[in-house]
Amino acid sequence: MSVHWPIVKSLLSSPGRVAIVDDRGEHSAGKVLGGALHIAALIESTSGSPTGGGNPGEPRAPVGVLMPTGAGFAMAALASWILGRTVVPLNYLLKPEELQYVIDDCGTEVVLTVGAMLDFMKFTPRVANLVRLDEQKFEGVPEARWPAMVDDDDLALLLYTSGTSGKPKGVMLTHGNIVANVRQIVEWVGIKHGDDHVFLGVLPQFHTFGLTALTILPLSLGFKVVYLARFMPGKIVKALREHRPTLLIAIPSMYAALANAKDATPEDWASLRFVVSGGEPLPQSVFERLRDRFGVTLNEGYGLTETAPVSNWCRPQDFKRGSVGMALPGVTERIVDVNTGKPLGPNEDGEVQIMGPNVMRGYYKLPTESAGAFTSDGFFRTGDIGRFDLDGHLYITGRLKEMMIVGGENVFPREIEEVLNRHASVAASGVIGVHDPVRGELPVAFVEIREGGEFDERELQSWCRQSLAGYKVPDRVIRLDELPKNPTGKIMRRELKNRPELKDGASA
Repeated sequence: MSVHWPIVKSLLSSPGRVAIVDDRGEHSAGKVLGGALHIAALIESTSGSPTGGGNPGEPRAPVGVLMPTGAGFAMAALASWILGRTVVPLNYLLKPEELQYVIDDCGTEVVLTVGAMLDFMKFTPRVANLVRLDEQKFEGVPEARWPAMVDDDDLALLLYTSGTSGKPKGVMLTHGNIVANVRQIVEWVGIKHGDDHVFLGVLPQFHTFGLTALTILPLSLGFKVVYLARFMPGKIVKALREHRPTLLIAIPSMYAALANAKDATPEDWASLRFVVSGGEPLPQSVFERLRDRFGVTLNEGYGLTETAPVSNWCRPQDFKRGSVGMALPGVTERIVDVNTGKPLGPNEDGEVQIMGPNVMRGYYKLPTESAGAFTSDGFFRTGDIGRFDLDGHLYITGRLKEMMIVGGENVFPREIEEVLNRHASVAASGVIGVHDPVRGELPVAFVEIREGGEFDERELQSWCRQSLAGYKVPDRVIRLDELPKNPTGKIMRRELKNRPELKDGASA
């Protein structure tokens, strides 16, 4: 089964219904399909028809999509799949040199974009065919064409990771991976074609969650999806009131901003049946603020670009605070000792490893990294530290690469950050380990202070000491105006390690 066939059939079944609402207005199902067919003809006229199928699992005539979140992105991706090509979603928040690296690495000859995007980035990528869709005149009925037939192992997506630990890596996701993940989500959550769901899309479509869960899934099942190209709390609240969505997926930093939206009321959130947080750990302070102010219980999900992305989802009927839920149907997970690889039992922390039909083929042109990403028996090494409870609920407790060893004891940044984030003056925090000749490493915390809050290093250390073992209390707490974050809002601890404050001993 291909990614595009369910979408095409759904659009054809009810061409008059509103399929997408974005910053440019409403788009009927027929308009979305028609736009995709027009773009498909444009791609073909620009770069010709690819010859041959290429090697199994290799990108086939990849098409770069550099578009704002909205109907245009969906049409461009669908057009590429109809032609049997691999879609490369391009992250417009990357630095120019990073974006150019991705374009060169994937080998695309075509990038679809619009002028507003180029103006926003203040950068024009170098590629053989830079096609501005806003300069095209798509008139009349597009030429009908039979969508390409593909195999499960053909690559649908080449999604590049955000590059928090080096150059971006191209994650190879097949049509089988994506279709499997859509089916897994549908079965787990209990939604089906014909339901009256309205999705609110605030995650960018270059993000795997925004693409699979907020684009491919609703278009495949015939749900309306409302997109906002930029995250602005006021506009989100307005969209909640106007469109009465049933599902909202966002990252914790977005929920933190929404929790402080001045004019929002509990009624604005009343239509939502699923309110899901993913992409990074959900701070207790954000969870409590949404619950106390709006009566909203945030359910966490878990997954990675490499798992297409969803592997776990804490459903409302199974809610446990701090849990990212149980594994989706068809997903097998285990926790192993980080040193020996031995499987661990309930309530023991170790590396989370995953196997399932949604797990990637590998990293593009990186055979060594691809081999190292899997165990000898086929499990994907997530690099995340977690544990299961007795009911099979997964709790993510840290990142393997970020683990500190303080006096022989394993310490994970997230545990310290959770405590700091509960302090009334702290808006956000990031913790790293720094070398110490006596104890191996010492935890050092960086914090953003809330508006009106006061920074007191000793007070914050004392606060931590009330909840943490002594060796986990930050040796230093350093104030920053803003913590470094990647395009999806995750705190980049790698950049904190290079801060000048660590060298001169002064706080910012």
